[in-house]
Amino acid sequence: MSSPTPDDSTGARISQSLHKLQMLHAAPDVDPHPRGRSEDPAPPANPTPPSWSPHVREGYGFRPSSGMSTPPTASVYGLEAGSPLPDPNGLGWPAKSTVSRLNATPAERAAREQKLASAVRTILECIGEDPDREGLLKTPERYSQALMWMTRGYEERLADIINDAIFAEDHDEMVIVRDIDISSLCEHHLVPFMGKVAIAYIPNNLVLGLSKLARIAETFSRRLQVQERLTKQIAIAVQEAIKPRGVAVVMEATHLCMTMRGVQKPGSMTVTSCMLGCFRTQQKTREEFLTLIKGR
Repeated sequence: MSSPTPDDSTGARISQSLHKLQMLHAAPDVDPHPRGRSEDPAPPANPTPPSWSPHVREGYGFRPSSGMSTPPTASVYGLEAGSPLPDPNGLGWPAKSTVSRLNATPAERAAREQKLASAVRTILECIGEDPDREGLLKTPERYSQALMWMTRGYEERLADIINDAIFAEDHDEMVIVRDIDISSLCEHHLVPFMGKVAIAYIPNNLVLGLSKLARIAETFSRRLQVQERLTKQIAIAVQEAIKPRGVAVVMEATHLCMTMRGVQKPGSMTVTSCMLGCFRTQQKTREEFLTLIKGR
């Protein structure tokens, strides 16, 4: 019996391949790669940006329906704004009543403080105190004024804080301001948390006045906060202000809601970070930053 020639073998293989292709076309529901993920459909060429309003939020005024704790920046939605952050009033993620507080008249401010003082008097009565005794007689007014001061970040516009302190400089190395003292109020228990923050960025033809980094941290810390969100908001504010190659923020703080109540663990520290741009994508840049802020 004669053995098949090479031409016969090649022809047989081609016939088998054609048969397999015909079988696949005949059964379109069969996945030719059952273990692999199917490719996602290509996005449309010109996606419609989602509607975004600074006046409509869930939760505490910071959570859009997507569940993200800090709204995306203006560049994500293609918005144009006259301030470093994506809201028409330049407040940076305003809460439900932030705009009304910002635009309040002197009479409205006085009425707001009086309403708050009445609420403090009610609190004193509820905890078993006598708000009419000498030591507490003026406490409601004092506390209402103090609380308005401790939350004055709701009245500060980022555009006014940064002002014109943006300069053109041919500097492409890391800029760090560290050991910035911050104090804020935990939004869960309305008790303070205090600590330090380090802010770094790598310029992209523009530098920001050094004091403005501290002022940005101060503005966002003077609102009801959680440390995770505060860290991210500082980083995004710097990113939107001067569009650097990258921004890094590290914060460490002590929370009185952990030390004087609840679990009661004095000395415990909470550390949070936010890395954007080259600090997120380049390990050596990130390591250099972390090394520099630890050095003394």
